[in-house]
Amino acid sequence: MNRRFVASCVLGAAMALTSALTGALTPTVHVASAAEQFSLEAMVPKRFGGWSVDDSMVPLKPNPEQQTVLEKIYDQTLARTYVNAEGQRVMLSIAYGGDQSKALQLHLPEVCYVAQGFQMVKEQSGTLPTRFGPLPVKRLVARQDQRNEPITYWVTIGDKAVLSGIEQKLQRLAYGLSGKIPDGMLVRVSTIQPGDTEAYKVQDRFVNDMLDAMAARDRARLLGASGKQG
Repeated sequence: MNRRFVASCVLGAAMALTSALTGALTPTVHVASAAEQFSLEAMVPKRFGGWSVDDSMVPLKPNPEQQTVLEKIYDQTLARTYVNAEGQRVMLSIAYGGDQSKALQLHLPEVCYVAQGFQMVKEQSGTLPTRFGPLPVKRLVARQDQRNEPITYWVTIGDKAVLSGIEQKLQRLAYGLSGKIPDGMLVRVSTIQPGDTEAYKVQDRFVNDMLDAMAARDRARLLGASGKQG
């Protein structure tokens, strides 16, 4: 048999196998399509634990170009500022995307703030203690002129809260191998003040007050459904 013909057959078979495997391993089922519908606006109380919405101040808004990108990524967003009796203000931003495939991924604050002209002067991983378990978070400090904004945020992919980066990718991969496309949530809180240590204490207290006030089902969406019903 002609060697060139044999090689051509082998190559063709290999290409067919590769195509079949690629198709088999490409996730097609959206987790969000089987989940109960919800509203960020409704699930987060406007008043809780001494905090209430302050309509006079809004969190950082994306520029028009960013807004176009975000509208492709997210199905729902929520942006509010809360104030307490001490005059402390915390900006809350939540974004939910039902499709966390490779092409549509959460837009992280490190990218968002820099694109808005901020300098990222601090970035580290941390843990936010809650009575529902420790929450893996990123702590940032963004600065623009005289505005110093300490930031705490966390990410959920599917049913688990993960650190952004490699853990986020591994969680997406785990879903992908089972043929599923996970949904995702990004929760960000920030304050405008010079000292980040005190800012993080205020933010941690705010997050805990918010979680305590939420229904268990809604809280599970923010923390990741695995073991966070409380």
